[in-house]
Amino acid sequence: MDDIALTFGILLIALWLGWVLLSVSVLWTAPAGAPWLPTSRKHVRRMLTLANVQPGEVVYDLGSGDGRVLFIAAREFGAQAVGIELDPLRYLWTQMWIRLLGLRGQVRVIWGNLFTQDFSEADVVTVYLLTKANIRLRRKLWDELRPGARIVSSVFLFPGMEPAHIDREAHLFLYEVKAPCA
Repeated sequence: MDDIALTFGILLIALWLGWVLLSVSVLWTAPAGAPWLPTSRKHVRRMLTLANVQPGEVVYDLGSGDGRVLFIAAREFGAQAVGIELDPLRYLWTQMWIRLLGLRGQVRVIWGNLFTQDFSEADVVTVYLLTKANIRLRRKLWDELRPGARIVSSVFLFPGMEPAHIDREAHLFLYEVKAPCA
């Protein structure tokens, strides 16, 4: 009976600890831009298709979470993919999958704050951030990206900027950089 109680107690502690870690992980990034909400693979493909990602292009995913945008961009679109992730658990998770999938030369993830990173090498930037974060990020993106670069935002607009194309069904907004932000 004591062994069953001990096993049950350990299981409860493990479940509670897992729940706490998951909760902290989900809420960790909220103040910086958005809480983590995984995007379906179908939606990711639609984002990358809307951006017309071509083989060899560089795709940045801001707030890359578990890396699914990076992996699909690399494996299915032939892109070089760079993720920026603030949460150390998701950063480590993505690093593990980069190695397991054999994508070390094609995918990389940076552990850091997306507002302090340089995006100038990007051809395409994907974001699924709250409007407040998009407002903070807008000038930085338009100042650093070269003309012709594309930005795909899922769900949330960049206020004051006119999308080049809107996929209303999927709630996707494509922006094309023509010149630095005014």
